[in-house]
Amino acid sequence: MNEAQQQHPEAASEAERLADLEIRVNAAEDLVETLNRTIFRQQQQLDLLQAQLRHLHRQMTSAAESNATQAPRDLREDIPPHY
Repeated sequence: MNEAQQQHPEAASEAERLADLEIRVNAAEDLVETLNRTIFRQQQQLDLLQAQLRHLHRQMTSAAESNATQAPRDLREDIPPHY
Protein backbone atom coordinates (compact mmCIF):
# COMPACT_ATOMS: atom_id res chain seq x y z
CA MET A 1 0.00 0.00 0.00
CA ASN A 2 1.24 3.47 -0.72
CA GLU A 3 0.88 6.39 1.68
CA ALA A 4 -2.42 7.63 0.20
CA GLN A 5 -3.93 4.16 0.47
CA GLN A 6 -2.80 3.87 4.09
CA GLN A 7 -4.52 7.13 4.93
CA HIS A 8 -7.73 6.16 3.06
CA PRO A 9 -8.32 2.41 3.21
CA GLU A 10 -11.72 2.87 1.58
CA ALA A 11 -10.04 4.28 -1.54
CA ALA A 12 -7.87 1.18 -1.79
CA SER A 13 -10.90 -1.01 -1.41
CA GLU A 14 -12.72 0.92 -4.14
CA ALA A 15 -9.69 0.67 -6.44
CA GLU A 16 -9.54 -3.09 -5.91
CA ARG A 17 -13.26 -3.41 -6.58
CA LEU A 18 -12.91 -1.32 -9.73
CA ALA A 19 -9.99 -3.43 -10.93
CA ASP A 20 -11.98 -6.61 -10.22
CA LEU A 21 -14.97 -5.27 -12.16
CA GLU A 22 -12.76 -4.32 -15.11
CA ILE A 23 -11.32 -7.84 -15.16
CA ARG A 24 -14.81 -9.33 -15.08
CA VAL A 25 -16.04 -7.05 -17.88
CA ASN A 26 -13.06 -7.99 -20.05
CA ALA A 27 -13.66 -11.68 -19.41
CA ALA A 28 -17.35 -11.27 -20.26
CA GLU A 29 -16.47 -9.43 -23.49
CA ASP A 30 -14.08 -12.23 -24.47
CA LEU A 31 -16.76 -14.81 -23.77
CA VAL A 32 -19.33 -12.92 -25.84
CA GLU A 33 -16.89 -12.71 -28.76
CA THR A 34 -16.14 -16.43 -28.53
CA LEU A 35 -19.86 -17.26 -28.46
CA ASN A 36 -20.49 -14.98 -31.45
CA ARG A 37 -17.82 -16.79 -33.47
CA THR A 38 -19.28 -20.15 -32.46
CA ILE A 39 -22.80 -19.13 -33.47
CA PHE A 40 -21.51 -17.78 -36.79
CA ARG A 41 -19.74 -21.09 -37.57
CA GLN A 42 -22.82 -23.09 -36.57
CA GLN A 43 -25.02 -20.96 -38.83
CA GLN A 44 -22.64 -21.60 -41.72
CA GLN A 45 -22.85 -25.34 -41.03
CA LEU A 46 -26.66 -25.18 -40.88
CA ASP A 47 -26.77 -23.31 -44.18
CA LEU A 48 -24.56 -25.95 -45.80
CA LEU A 49 -26.65 -28.81 -44.40
CA GLN A 50 -29.87 -27.19 -45.62
CA ALA A 51 -28.42 -26.78 -49.11
CA GLN A 52 -27.35 -30.45 -49.11
CA LEU A 53 -30.79 -31.52 -47.92
CA ARG A 54 -32.48 -29.52 -50.69
CA HIS A 55 -30.15 -31.12 -53.24
CA LEU A 56 -30.92 -34.63 -51.96
CA HIS A 57 -34.64 -33.88 -51.97
CA ARG A 58 -34.46 -32.77 -55.60
CA GLN A 59 -32.51 -35.92 -56.51
CA MET A 60 -35.03 -38.19 -54.78
CA THR A 61 -37.99 -36.40 -56.33
CA SER A 62 -36.44 -36.65 -59.78
CA ALA A 63 -35.59 -40.36 -59.26
CA ALA A 64 -39.12 -41.08 -58.04
CA GLU A 65 -40.61 -39.34 -61.07
CA SER A 66 -38.38 -41.25 -63.49
CA ASN A 67 -39.23 -44.56 -61.76
CA ALA A 68 -42.93 -43.79 -62.02
CA THR A 69 -42.69 -43.49 -65.81
CA GLN A 70 -40.82 -46.80 -66.24
CA ALA A 71 -42.50 -50.16 -66.58
CA PRO A 72 -42.68 -52.19 -63.37
CA ARG A 73 -39.74 -54.54 -62.87
CA ASP A 74 -39.97 -58.25 -62.28
CA LEU A 75 -38.25 -58.76 -58.93
CA ARG A 76 -37.32 -62.32 -59.88
CA GLU A 77 -34.93 -60.93 -62.46
CA ASP A 78 -32.96 -59.27 -59.66
CA ILE A 79 -32.30 -62.56 -57.84
CA PRO A 80 -28.75 -63.82 -58.38
CA PRO A 81 -28.59 -67.10 -60.37
CA HIS A 82 -27.33 -69.22 -57.46
CA TYR A 83 -30.65 -68.89 -55.58
